[in-house]
Amino acid sequence: MGSRNPNGSLPQLSQPSKYGITKPISLAGPSEADVQRNTELEKFLIESGLYESKEEAAKREEVLGRITEIVKIWVKQLTRQRGYTDQMVEEAKAVIFTFGSYRLWVHGPGADIDTLCVGPSYVNREEDFFIILHDILAEMEEVTELQPVPDAHVPVMKFKFQGISIDLLYASISLLVVPDDLDISCVSVLHNVDEQSVRSLNGCRVADQILKLVPNIEHFRTALRCLKFWAKRRGVYSNVTGFLGGVNWALLVARICQLYPNAIPSMLLSRFFRVYTQWRWPNPVMLCSIEEDELGFPVWDPRKNPRDRFHHMPIITPAYPCMNSSYNVSVSTLRVIMEQFQCGNGICEEIELNKAQWNTLFERYLFFEAYKNYLQVDIVSADADDLLAWKGWTESRLRLLTLKIERDTNGMLQCHPYPNEYVDKSKLFPHCSFFMGLQRKEGVSGQEGQQFDIRGTVDEFRQEISMYMYWKPGMDIYVSHVRRRQLPAFVFPDGYRRPRTLRHPNQHTEKACEDVTRSQSGSAERRIKRKHDDEAVDEKLSKPRDCSTSNFGGTSHISIGQEAKLEYLRTGDVDSNSDRLLDREKRYEEITIQQARTDDQGSLTTCGLTSLHVDNLSIVRNVGSQEQ
Repeated sequence: MGSRNPNGSLPQLSQPSKYGITKPISLAGPSEADVQRNTELEKFLIESGLYESKEEAAKREEVLGRITEIVKIWVKQLTRQRGYTDQMVEEAKAVIFTFGSYRLWVHGPGADIDTLCVGPSYVNREEDFFIILHDILAEMEEVTELQPVPDAHVPVMKFKFQGISIDLLYASISLLVVPDDLDISCVSVLHNVDEQSVRSLNGCRVADQILKLVPNIEHFRTALRCLKFWAKRRGVYSNVTGFLGGVNWALLVARICQLYPNAIPSMLLSRFFRVYTQWRWPNPVMLCSIEEDELGFPVWDPRKNPRDRFHHMPIITPAYPCMNSSYNVSVSTLRVIMEQFQCGNGICEEIELNKAQWNTLFERYLFFEAYKNYLQVDIVSADADDLLAWKGWTESRLRLLTLKIERDTNGMLQCHPYPNEYVDKSKLFPHCSFFMGLQRKEGVSGQEGQQFDIRGTVDEFRQEISMYMYWKPGMDIYVSHVRRRQLPAFVFPDGYRRPRTLRHPNQHTEKACEDVTRSQSGSAERRIKRKHDDEAVDEKLSKPRDCSTSNFGGTSHISIGQEAKLEYLRTGDVDSNSDRLLDREKRYEEITIQQARTDDQGSLTTCGLTSLHVDNLSIVRNVGSQEQ
């Protein structure tokens, strides 16, 4: 972690002309002030608990050893059952590789271990891995929360082994015997394998290539550890939600290391924000040139592949076949990411001027104070095991709701999905909730009283969710609108809403974010600093009476000037002693809502129904009020 040589001098500058597809921006090394800031940064990382203990590291090694033993026994059993010779059974094995944060050595306490099991050609994924190995693991006391996800883009088996979270992939290669010293980075390993195996192998191959393509591995690791921590604190760390995941952040940091090969971590951090606030997306970020091979697998190339032309933030993997690792990023999530880059850049500039400390950069993003309107997505199931699978399926498709809203409102309604999940501990049945911030696109004036009717959008989303192959009775999803003042208490860290005057303990962070994004009228950071007049106007909108309270907001069908029916789940419908989550005959209660009147601001006012008012634009959709 240190940035000085043993004799106390500054590190020797290198001339790494071989790194990257362009020349470095600067070969400058650190100044005395940079070294001091780097020391303070490393101290901050340690105090923040980002490094695991020796005991936990030893336990991870032990768990990986046990998993290696299990998969070897599993392959030997299958080899024997299929009539191979005794010598073949003796030589049969599977090999375990790691990738992701554990392979890059930037994992922290409690992080999962991304693992890949490579087996021989006669051991398949569909039956041997997801059925036979699954059943072996299910019978072991050390294994808990076992969740197979065979239909994922990269099929995976998730579980905990002695409390350590494991994501286990499988790839079958075209060899009868897998050697212990298999070189997974060699292209020949991809011969005669299916695309799912290629994607599974790609994680390990990408991790190995990243470590080969950065000029200083230790500086890269420290900088990446910082950026991962920052992204989680600022709510932009989640590939599945449409933001960036671990490999995306690793590739972005690695490119900065190439552009500033002699920079130490504190310098890399500030250069990261400086470069990417000015990056002209969708120009791709690449660590090396894209190469094609005679194997014929498709590679990212917008000239040949029309689908690649619609990627908003391409970050290309360096191992063949080169792919866009950030294809989940949408217009809305790119906007949020860029706002956070602007915020980070402004704070780093103040740190370099000795006007701020490192802890300011890493302060938590106040998501539930950034918007006036939210969508709440509640996921429920009959038991905890069902919730694990149902939540995984639903969460992986939440980004589709963002895309559909963008599509159906022509980009006029902007969504900010938040990657964190929340649980109301006062509820006795298995459930969790996700939230999305909503706002009208800034800089575009709309007619007074104009509405966004996204009823069909959410219905389409729910129908797609309900097509889950492993659906069971009790699995359900509810989408509802909540205003900021109606947010449930369980989303706040202390379990209650702070007084308005105490809402901004990190005013320095928010002020810096506002300053650097002043030219961007859509800044979510700036929206939380609106005058109280906005809230006063909001309060004038009629409030739903007690008849509107329910456990979860359901699907509403509302047309101005017509009667509508609101279906919602009542609190008393949950019977914890029943095998079924809900009594289907008593599950829904219909409330007839009389003709809605239009408020002066263009919002709706009804009993049990509140329209979503977004700066004089309304959303008519899923507006059952939450239980206070």
